[in-house]
Amino acid sequence: MLKRSEIKVLVLTGDGINCEQETALAFKELGVDAQIIHIEDLIIKKELLKSAHILALPGGFSFGDEIGSGQILALKLKYSLGNEINEFIESKKLIIGICNGFQALVRMGLLPKPFENRVLTLTHNDQGHFINRWVDLEVPDSVCAWTTDLKGEKLILPIRHGEGRIVFKGNQVEQENCYHNLCEQRQVAMTYADNVNGSYQNIAGLCDPSGLIFGLMQHPEAAISMWQYPSGKDKSYEKGLGILIFESGLKYCENNL
Repeated sequence: MLKRSEIKVLVLTGDGINCEQETALAFKELGVDAQIIHIEDLIIKKELLKSAHILALPGGFSFGDEIGSGQILALKLKYSLGNEINEFIESKKLIIGICNGFQALVRMGLLPKPFENRVLTLTHNDQGHFINRWVDLEVPDSVCAWTTDLKGEKLILPIRHGEGRIVFKGNQVEQENCYHNLCEQRQVAMTYADNVNGSYQNIAGLCDPSGLIFGLMQHPEAAISMWQYPSGKDKSYEKGLGILIFESGLKYCENNL
């Protein structure tokens, strides 16, 4: 079992990723070593991934989203660090992808199920434009290690994305089957309380069947303190609700690695 001070987090940066500082700060606020590393440096120093316990892919516009949100980042990770990431997953370590990081995890084929054909994607919001607002969220019962302590809770977190709508492949029956399978395996880790962007069944976050790979469109790193919340929001909590997601992930590491 790991002590909190022994947990090592790698926070990816480079080429359009722009939330690495906030993401690293969220982990540091909870007493862990969070190292920000450029993707090119990680490709050169692959051994750093072996010594880490958590890999975080922050939000932003990696590589300008030129050929699709998260697409180039996904290809770079898959073909330059694919073996190392597979070993990382097999070691039961944690991965979190936030917004653009979520998009990259999906395009890498790690969500909703690693090493299988992709059954869904993240595409343009129904509104056809970028959304920047705070949203109400619900946390259903799931296998996700990042939401273990949050089941049944209602969260308020910010979103800022243009391509956050989850859609499934195939006809209506095939889409319903895919969604049913995710629910049956308890992989739907977070939902919007309202229809925010047209995402299928209001899905806001997904995990893989192990619960260790988590992708969400919201920005928990931008809600770790109540002073970050807009006026009028419930400020009865001592800390921002986003910090609870990071705390849950760290508890997994303490108890299982």
